[in-house]
Amino acid sequence: MKALTSYLEQNRERFLDELFEYLRIPSVSSESEHKPDMERCAEWLKSALLKAGADKAEIFPTAGNPIVYGEKIVSPDAPTVLVYGHYDVMPVDPVELWNTEPFEPVVRDGKIWGRGADDDKGQGFMHVKAFEALSATGNLGCNVKFMFEGEEEIGSGSLTAWCAEHKEMLAADIILVSDTSLMGMDTPSITCGLRGLAFVEIEATGPNRDLHSGLYGGAVVNPVNALCKMIASLTDDATGRITLPGFYDDVHEFSAAEREEINAAPFDEASFAAAIGVETPRGEKGYTTLERKGIRPTLDVCGIWGGYTGEGAKTIIPSTAHAKVSMRLVAGQDFKKVTEQFITHIEKIAPEYGVTVKCTPLHGGYPYVAPTDSAAYRAAARAMEETFGKRPVPFYSGGSIPMISTFERVLGTKSILMGFGLDTDAIHSPNENYPLENFYQGIETIPLFYRYFSETASNE
Repeated sequence: MKALTSYLEQNRERFLDELFEYLRIPSVSSESEHKPDMERCAEWLKSALLKAGADKAEIFPTAGNPIVYGEKIVSPDAPTVLVYGHYDVMPVDPVELWNTEPFEPVVRDGKIWGRGADDDKGQGFMHVKAFEALSATGNLGCNVKFMFEGEEEIGSGSLTAWCAEHKEMLAADIILVSDTSLMGMDTPSITCGLRGLAFVEIEATGPNRDLHSGLYGGAVVNPVNALCKMIASLTDDATGRITLPGFYDDVHEFSAAEREEINAAPFDEASFAAAIGVETPRGEKGYTTLERKGIRPTLDVCGIWGGYTGEGAKTIIPSTAHAKVSMRLVAGQDFKKVTEQFITHIEKIAPEYGVTVKCTPLHGGYPYVAPTDSAAYRAAARAMEETFGKRPVPFYSGGSIPMISTFERVLGTKSILMGFGLDTDAIHSPNENYPLENFYQGIETIPLFYRYFSETASNE
């Protein structure tokens, strides 16, 4: 592996320059004006895979944004790793809060600043460069396939059907993903669980127009008031539990030993609270903050609006009110079932008169749990231990990557989530960043995963 180490060292600056080219493409999937940028980004990524040593790379059109596929087959007898990532990024608004131009990446204070620096262009590009180094130095012992989509940030609407149509082409022993975070550079971790998601928008409609609050106040139901009462009733203040009937029926309860392992990970609750500007964490009674963040379901209002919200006063009773509600789900829960439970309950608790309620499901996904005794997990743990100097801990993330569970259902393949981001990287927020150390350490760690996975998978 000396040749590999030398190659990585000699090409550090070039790798960064190429990443900057990638980051400059404003591939915002949620904004239609960037549709040409999505196609340009897919073309750029296809070219990058070919330059890195792929035997072939091609772009597959979909009803949404294109999917980029590439592969290098070293031997029909070798294990196969399928790398998944996404090239779309979040919108940059509010742009005035950025300290640098979102799509003009810079290095400052040892970090790469720019939209997509971490999520997921920076992390995904580590795999392309690690693959290049392995190919160029003759150290690639696995077959490698790449699948990069352009709709992850808007729900991966095209990917499920595409995977089903190309199941044979995507056959692999494991799916390797870097789209998650470490607990810290001094606490390496492998994500073993992801929460699922059920996302619903509520619209409450009252009078046929906005009304004068003096002339009509007290005589009609205010949709904003009604919606706030409904939302407030969805959680129990005393226990922190969600009040939807049947919501907890399918929740997987972790054993005492499993909970002990989760809570053995280093975690400073005071620092956690201080970092986000709250006095103390709160949540479901009977569970630690780590458990609440990773293995317990939640219900949160992501947005609520109605009536006049401009400067000064406007005395009205609004005609409509809206809210977007996100439910993070855990092992055992089905997002379709939970969505139905939510809609049924909202319709039941809606006022009997004066307000009509409409619920619209937006998107969702299943939770995912990965075993810690697989060849892929052992290979990832061994690789990270070598580069970080300590063995990684299993980590259950509160976030969701809906396609990970879909891969298992559609392709029949498990995933290993070996991410290198940090909580401080401000993904989805202004001033997204990614430490240079993490970028380069990821490129050093990924080849070790291939090496150890080749050894362990071949022996099983």
